[in-house]
Amino acid sequence: MRIALNLKGLPYEAVPIHLLRDGGEQHSPAFVKLNPAQLVPVLKDGPLAVTQSLAIMEYLEETYPQPPLLPAAVAERAKVRALALAVVCDIHPLNNLRVMQYLASQLAADEDARGAWSRHWIELGFSALECELRENRTGGRYCHGDLPTLADCCLVPQVFNALRLRCELEPYPAIRGIYEHCMKLPAFERAAPGAQPDAQ
Repeated sequence: MRIALNLKGLPYEAVPIHLLRDGGEQHSPAFVKLNPAQLVPVLKDGPLAVTQSLAIMEYLEETYPQPPLLPAAVAERAKVRALALAVVCDIHPLNNLRVMQYLASQLAADEDARGAWSRHWIELGFSALECELRENRTGGRYCHGDLPTLADCCLVPQVFNALRLRCELEPYPAIRGIYEHCMKLPAFERAAPGAQPDAQ
């Protein structure tokens, strides 16, 4: 979400939600009122609260269409959405904090086991994405062409996560190249986890 806001040059106020402090601030009554699923992020735009990263980015795209994060052609838009969904539906949920906490508390999985679980699903998802990017990419430096799209906004945070979990990126040269190009842009650099005010 931060990447999309930055790419569109939209001013925003970031309100950090600490996922571990006091049992997780996402479980506080005030946050549950915003998002009963108790997940981040949430975009507040006046009285409207939008949840789910991809829905937030689609909302931004429709409300502030310039610069675009989706191509003009319908078929190309579908390709970008498919790449984005491969990350937000097939990879990210399986290494989310609540899954890690369940593995620890209910299945007695230690830190090594939880790391192996996360790496397995990231590597499986990245293998499929790498294949898709190699075979169907339209050229250019990003997931789709020479401009960043919703797909890049979804992929880069997952690469951050992969690096944090010590996943090797050598088997994924297309993903690695896209990540490196994206991180040359201020919009991505400013959105990096280590660049946030609450980074520890």
